[in-house]
Amino acid sequence: MSNSLEMNKIFAAILTAGVTFGMAGLVGRLVVHPTMPHHSVLQIGEAAPAQAAAAPAAPALEPITPLLAAANVQAGQQLAQRQCASCHSFNEGGRSGVGPNLYAIVGAKHAHIEGFNYSAAIRAMASKPWGYEELNAWIANPRAYAPGNKMTYAGMASVQNRADLIAYLRSISPNAPAP
Repeated sequence: MSNSLEMNKIFAAILTAGVTFGMAGLVGRLVVHPTMPHHSVLQIGEAAPAQAAAAPAAPALEPITPLLAAANVQAGQQLAQRQCASCHSFNEGGRSGVGPNLYAIVGAKHAHIEGFNYSAAIRAMASKPWGYEELNAWIANPRAYAPGNKMTYAGMASVQNRADLIAYLRSISPNAPAP
């Protein structure tokens, strides 16, 4: 007999929960007045509207090479320690962390450190060297430079800070080409 009573309790709990959720939905619709869309938002196989295709162009990035002559290497080192050192190391032979070691990065090829798990976006650029303008574009906005990369850094807006940081990276790159 107690087994039958337990089954009745379970059934009553399920029934009570269903009635409660149904009433909550009814009261919610009366209070909020939702409107249902008249057509599907997702359109498969159709061309996108013309206005969506005309996305605003990103502002052109100011060239960094002319600013490197007056850049402050010490300020760049401080920026690197403050903003980059949590993921990168900067010493010769230093180990990679979340990001690769950046010693001798200027002039090196993209994805040049053996064994580091680069994103497919960076591996696709493996034959391209890290020049000054490439570093400028990367530091300004990593997502725009290599869409799909793994770096979570949002970018550095200040062109002078980017110049200082790149000057520091050049100072720790013995084979860096002249700007």
